[in-house]
Amino acid sequence: MHERKPNRLQGYDYSTDNLYFVTSCVHNRICCFGQPSEQQMILNEYGKIAEKQWYWLADQYPYVVLHEFIVMPNHIHGIIEIDHMRVRESKTIKIKSLSELMGAYKTTVSKQIHLIECTDSSRPVYTFKWQRSFHDSIIRDEGSFQRISNYIVNNPKNWKQDNFYNI
Repeated sequence: MHERKPNRLQGYDYSTDNLYFVTSCVHNRICCFGQPSEQQMILNEYGKIAEKQWYWLADQYPYVVLHEFIVMPNHIHGIIEIDHMRVRESKTIKIKSLSELMGAYKTTVSKQIHLIECTDSSRPVYTFKWQRSFHDSIIRDEGSFQRISNYIVNNPKNWKQDNFYNI
């Protein structure tokens, strides 16, 4: 039986204050969020849900700060920051780990898309699914933050050269 390689840095506390670059793909890299046009994405209904739920994370969790983000045809890229100082002292809030935050994001996107799939019989039969897990990088310095931010912003215009490009 094939054993999966751990995705996270062993021994690192992913609820620690830090900036994290995350990428999550749609199962089988199916393009279901929209299409790139020039330097932006033209999001369809599913893509708009993926975008809306990203911003929901900051509304739901006061210690989350969101930076650059893009919904691509079959994946998302974003920079998410965990900042304990944003939580008022009087509140006793459990800070969710990056995996828990991404789990909440992916679950809420899936549930909202499934509601559309179940109620719209004119849509082709396809049950939306995320690829298992997600990729992350801990952003350790300003130079990395700038490179990753630029990568995210320029992703639509570089779509055909992207590793996730799927004809």
